[in-house]
Formats: sequence, structure tokens, C-alpha cells
Amino acid sequence: MRTRIGFGFDVHQLSEGYELFIGGVQIAHSKGAVGHSDADVLIHAICDALLGAASLGDIGKHFPDTDMAYKGIDSKILLKQVRNLLEEKNYEIGNIDCTLCLQQPKIMPYVEEMRSVLSSILKIDIMDVSIKATTTEKLGYVGREEGITAYAVALIEKK
Repeated sequence: MRTRIGFGFDVHQLSEGYELFIGGVQIAHSKGAVGHSDADVLIHAICDALLGAASLGDIGKHFPDTDMAYKGIDSKILLKQVRNLLEEKNYEIGNIDCTLCLQQPKIMPYVEEMRSVLSSILKIDIMDVSIKATTTEKLGYVGREEGITAYAVALIEKK
């Protein structure tokens, strides 16, 4: 099969004293995401979707949190490495579709910048990057602003 689809999911705890990066963009907020890297939940979900579509495992396989080389790393670097891996395997990216789930902050003012950053890294048209956001209506850990989640699907095609 030449066309393949992958699904990615990620979650990170939110806590005071951390910076918040989503989709390669730093967002001013009272809480940031906690993680081994910069904890960019959206990029991590996209990486998993792309890796899954190519049957190449997941982000933890390629960038384990036990490896200090990835401590505090900018997730844009990880996404570029995933893109390079797909290119080596003769895949091209068709499109990605993502949903962020967070109560605060509102990210719609940042979506176009995120799309621009991601499309540049992935070497795809900005129209092939979709980012949506929702809340949980104050339910669960997302609603209590204890965490943030992201979902992504990716379509790839063998060259």
C-alpha cells in the first residue's frame, strides 16, 4: 500500500515554573508543560502519528527519556529528525490534522504561527497542516488545568 495513515497522542502535566511550548511556539501562560524535553505536546503527537504511519515505532523508541541527549531538547529538532527518517524510508507527508485539548490558555491566536512553523519543518504546504483546539468544559485533569493533551493524524505516501 502506498498511502498510509498514522495516529498520535500525547499528554503532559502542567505546572508553574515551566515554559509552555505548543506546536513549536512559546506561549505566555502561568503554567508550562513538564517533560524530559521541552514537552511540546503537539509536536510529540505529530511525531508519533508520522512514525506510526510508517510503522517505525514511537517517539520513545527514537528519543528515549532515559537518554540525557534529549534532556530539555527543542521538540522542533525531534520533528525534523522524524521527517528525515521518513525521507530516508522514501515517504512523503501528505497532511497532518491535529486537535489540542486544554482549558487555558486560548491558543487560537497562535495557530497560524504554529501552522507556519510545522509546515516549514515538515516541508509541506501550510494548507496541509490543520490545528484545532477544544476544552473539556472544566472536566478532568485538562479541565482542572493540570494537564494538556494533543491528538494528531498523519497521511504519508511511499514515493
